[in-house]
Amino acid sequence: MQQLKTSFDFEKPLSDLYQQIDKVKQIADKTKVDMSATLAELEEKAEQTSTDLYSNLTGWQKVQMSRHAERPQTLDYINAICDDFIELHGDRTVKDDKAIIGGFATIDGQTVMIIGHQKGKNTKERQYRNFGMANPEGYRKALRLMRLAEKFNKPVISFIDTMGAYPGLEAEERGQGEAIARNLLEMSVLKVPIICFIVGEGASGGALGIGIGDKVYMLEHTWYSVISPESCSSILWRSWDFKEKAAECLKLTSEDMFKNKLIDGIVKEPLGGAHQNPEEMAETLKAQILDDLKSLKKMDSEKLIAKRIDKFCAMGVVNEG
Repeated sequence: MQQLKTSFDFEKPLSDLYQQIDKVKQIADKTKVDMSATLAELEEKAEQTSTDLYSNLTGWQKVQMSRHAERPQTLDYINAICDDFIELHGDRTVKDDKAIIGGFATIDGQTVMIIGHQKGKNTKERQYRNFGMANPEGYRKALRLMRLAEKFNKPVISFIDTMGAYPGLEAEERGQGEAIARNLLEMSVLKVPIICFIVGEGASGGALGIGIGDKVYMLEHTWYSVISPESCSSILWRSWDFKEKAAECLKLTSEDMFKNKLIDGIVKEPLGGAHQNPEEMAETLKAQILDDLKSLKKMDSEKLIAKRIDKFCAMGVVNEG
């Protein structure tokens, strides 16, 4: 694991250990004294602390991890996984929404349609991408690309990472709710395989708008819920101070979602999170995509659709005794 470039409060014990390791190295360089035994002990302790820390994160801590400034985003995964990528623009009605990107790509010789949220890495990029919060035209662009993939019989891969659909008045005026609902309907009956990954934040309809798939996965340190912990806290307790409690109550972690049969699997992240080793994370995702494509491509389109619909219809069903 790399040394922490930025750290959260809960990572302080680990950050302190790395600082100690740095000091020991500096002393060894200055004095030319053999400090290898001390270094080995500290490094072993740091590794054990990392393992213990990241395997026992709370719901709120996972929300924090999903928002890490250096966490890989859709374009990072596209550049790492794909041999080539041709971005397609516009919804053919209003404009091109920069919060959602998409286009044809090749992965190990297989052509796929990749669609995903893009938040941006710095202030200028985030403003340009509207912080990954899509307007109706973003979801309509996504739908246009999915229909294009269906036309050419190419699978769809989606990367989900958004704080939610854009909540502005103009978005509602242009039919935000209808655009998301239309995507849910159309994705449920799309005749090609769909594989979805929550790679960061999976908030509300903004995430669900490109989240109906034959396989839906969450990366280990991500969250997926109808509402963010902060918003839930502000509604229930009229304050953001209870966001940690809200995160636990919402059952939004990958483990909770898998336990409740709302996702198909959890994709393990490198120790410390995807941002610690983006290359390894990309390779893991690539292997998962290729493995699923192998089995999904063999299925007849009618069976594929029926199985997809059955999976989502079974969610939230209550059996009365």
